[in-house]
Amino acid sequence: MNAALLLRDLRLATRAGGSAALALAFFAAVATLVPLGVGSDLKILARVAAGVLWVAAVLSVLLSLDRLFQADFDDGSLELLVLSPLSLETIAAVKIAANWLTTGLPLTLLSPLLGAMFGLPPAADATLALSLIIGTPSVSALGAIGAGLTLSIRRGGLILPLLVLPLLVPAVIFGAGAVQSGLDGLSSGALLFLGAFSLTATLLSPFAAAAAVRLNLAG
Repeated sequence: MNAALLLRDLRLATRAGGSAALALAFFAAVATLVPLGVGSDLKILARVAAGVLWVAAVLSVLLSLDRLFQADFDDGSLELLVLSPLSLETIAAVKIAANWLTTGLPLTLLSPLLGAMFGLPPAADATLALSLIIGTPSVSALGAIGAGLTLSIRRGGLILPLLVLPLLVPAVIFGAGAVQSGLDGLSSGALLFLGAFSLTATLLSPFAAAAAVRLNLAG
């Protein structure tokens, strides 16, 4: 049943007009517009690339999270899922996994191309992709908590980023820091800190998200 729920959420996210396509389009648009404002100096672009692409990736994933539970809540499917043999923690974990597979993973695969546009050398480009594949699960995981908390709030999608962004500051700092250290030729433990942060967030968030959803359903 876990696999069936995962496939269902993957289909919903990737259908025409789904959140996955919107997240990718936003990520590509931000990465394309920044060089137009900063200028064509590749040295300057390379220095800002890590921060810009990491912030764009975080915002792109958050853009796709407002409907994580909301669509099922609106049509009554969420109540049926709660009554199923699956625990609400498992349901939250599956939805987090589906969100990452349709947003975080595609963004990571697209990032080397966008990094090259910013003039990142191949080694730094590879570090960028590695940092995103390590760190983006934490964005989906922590975003799920915000999605659960704003479930019954009208236009909660506008509030969700304000709740979640402060929690994601470590991911942006460590992710961008790892790329910057590689660009400067310095050794850094930023990827290790990023991995520890992402693993902790991914393991704990399903329980917090499930508690937030229960709170809204009970109300």
